[in-house]
Amino acid sequence: MKIDELSLAPNIINFLKLQGYTKLYPPQEDAVKAGVLDGKSVLLSVPTASGKTLIAMLAAISHLSKNKSKVIYLTPLRALAAEKFEEFKKLEKINGSKIKVAISTGDFDSKYNELDDADIIILTNETMDAMMTFQKSWIYEIGLVVSDEIHLIGDSGRGPTLEMILTRLKTGYVGKKPQMIALSATISNSSELAAWLDCKLVESEWRPVPLSEAVYSNHTITNQDRVESEGNLDKKGETRHRNPAIGLGLDIIENGAQSLIFTMTRSSSVAAATEAGKFVAGQLKKDQLEKLVKISKTILPRETEDQTKLVKKLADAVKNGAAFHHAGLDQRCRTIIETEFKNGNIKLLTSTPTLAAGVNLPARRVIISSVFRFGPNGNAPITILEYKQMCGRAGRPQYDDEGESIIVAKGSPDQYLEYYVDGIPESLESQILGDNSLRIHLLGLIATSSTFSAISKEKINEFFSQTFGGLSDDKLENKISERLKELRTYDMITDESGFKPTKFGQKVFWLRIDPKTAFDITAYLEDYVKGNKHTFGFLHMITNLPEFYPQFGITEKLEEKMEEIHDNFKHEKLYVEQKLDHDWTKSLLILHYWINGMTYSTMSEEFNAEPGDIFQIRQNTERLAYIIREIARFWKNQILVDELDTLRQRIRHGVPEKYLDLVKIKNVGRVRAKILYKYNFHDRVDLRKASLEKLAAIDKIGMTIAKSIKLQIEKVR
Repeated sequence: MKIDELSLAPNIINFLKLQGYTKLYPPQEDAVKAGVLDGKSVLLSVPTASGKTLIAMLAAISHLSKNKSKVIYLTPLRALAAEKFEEFKKLEKINGSKIKVAISTGDFDSKYNELDDADIIILTNETMDAMMTFQKSWIYEIGLVVSDEIHLIGDSGRGPTLEMILTRLKTGYVGKKPQMIALSATISNSSELAAWLDCKLVESEWRPVPLSEAVYSNHTITNQDRVESEGNLDKKGETRHRNPAIGLGLDIIENGAQSLIFTMTRSSSVAAATEAGKFVAGQLKKDQLEKLVKISKTILPRETEDQTKLVKKLADAVKNGAAFHHAGLDQRCRTIIETEFKNGNIKLLTSTPTLAAGVNLPARRVIISSVFRFGPNGNAPITILEYKQMCGRAGRPQYDDEGESIIVAKGSPDQYLEYYVDGIPESLESQILGDNSLRIHLLGLIATSSTFSAISKEKINEFFSQTFGGLSDDKLENKISERLKELRTYDMITDESGFKPTKFGQKVFWLRIDPKTAFDITAYLEDYVKGNKHTFGFLHMITNLPEFYPQFGITEKLEEKMEEIHDNFKHEKLYVEQKLDHDWTKSLLILHYWINGMTYSTMSEEFNAEPGDIFQIRQNTERLAYIIREIARFWKNQILVDELDTLRQRIRHGVPEKYLDLVKIKNVGRVRAKILYKYNFHDRVDLRKASLEKLAAIDKIGMTIAKSIKLQIEKVR
């Protein structure tokens, strides 16, 4: 079907043509025939890069041309939301159109009034859940919902929140039932998911670039048709490197293409990129290498003390045309790598499996170095769905005639071909009826349903029976009864002619945390020692909460360091110590040194902690510290509220308490605050007394920063 044949206004047709669209892919055509442009709900279960986003854009345009209600696009990740925002933002350029696009993810936020006025809003699932919690007025104006990566309903962490959002929407719990477009990877029970959402199912195995799946084993490549070949191997069947994954990646680069290698650990990702770079550079021209040197310089942070070993290794690899990508890198570095790989400047990229479910970075050849991943219970094979997500990155539309995916196997290739290549992705299983999830969402349902009257047990059962998990769980009512009993024990709900939240229950709901965690925090706070500080104790508590992540185990060497720290804080009589005993982790150690001003480079050296990890630890710790602060405030413990306010500031800025007045000044971060303090500028009063020239003469300050400081402190006199 050609774009001209769509029932859209001529200016929209012209706009789509200008974006390079001339005809629809087969799955897109099937979605149109299923009525997606006529208000029909559709579940699109197709491979990666099969044009799901265009269908969502066409449906949004069609919907807005006929209705005044809003379009909501939901994604599981902030990076994906930012990517979709840029794509949908193009719709604002349609000639004569008044389409407004906004985003809210926690990182890239439009102003709240922009969300009210927007026609299309891009949100993460968690942000949408918060908007529903706070009952924003525009929630009742939704006419079309696009849910991307809906197969993540089966994820134990993020799945329950998405399932609750979709249940509320599909049952008309927050206004009129909207049109639903669900976008999914290929899964085996897609018909069940479609039936639950009341969607027409559009399934397809079609890809814009044909995919060749194969297994490398014993110096031979065997494809899905069981045809053996040497591919680009030498006469002995060897790859161009002793590490087969690297060798397979290098082979394709020789032909002018890019390769993506999935490794199962961060360290192997770094090692592979570092080693591969030595060989990639030899295949590049002088002007390409010169460009890579410039890109490499943008990776290194300006401050020397922020240049960790990891970032230096990344910069060195990039000089040679290779790179690695994992959660230890900060967002700035990851964005540079993603951009330069998309632009074709980086030829070989290694990554942990997280990239497979993240931003779209296709390559001609994808190599899966191992199908085993280290988890809580040791090495375990990846799922078929994870494998399909990885190999789905093979082949770049408009650039490649074919995409190649190769598993590096140990032993016979047959079992790998049968299980992964021929395999059907696992069925999705709902996670919403697990104890933790059910507690959270049960309290949420009671808190949002009982504004004016209590909600009955029958209504609760009815609602959860409409979740994906509730459809087939014959023990649903028993599970609900158990969790209701638990919530009553925690004094979070009452049961008098129906269920209503107590004031404490309402508070816990607003904080969006597991009720059991809130109950445990309350117990910890009851034991505080008046007149003492509890900084280390709070950090100890936070790192032992179930909601805390990332959690890094502690080594014997680091445990000795922790013993030293603990001895220094014995005088504080930490109330948490008796409750949590010695549940010490490396994350606790990182936090302790972070709030005392240790540099990134030193933490990398001492604890193997990288900027991306530290950022996640900081962000999550600050959120949990706020929750503890709010619970302390609810119980009217102002002493702990004040202490937690100070701790949150220290977590945010990474400084000792004595630097806090300085880091609150714009352009004075932890590095400049330390320098200013060294020169006896301890607070704003000291800075106000200093001459402009004296400030400007200080290392890392200069005249521009000095003027900015002076201007700010004069304003707040």
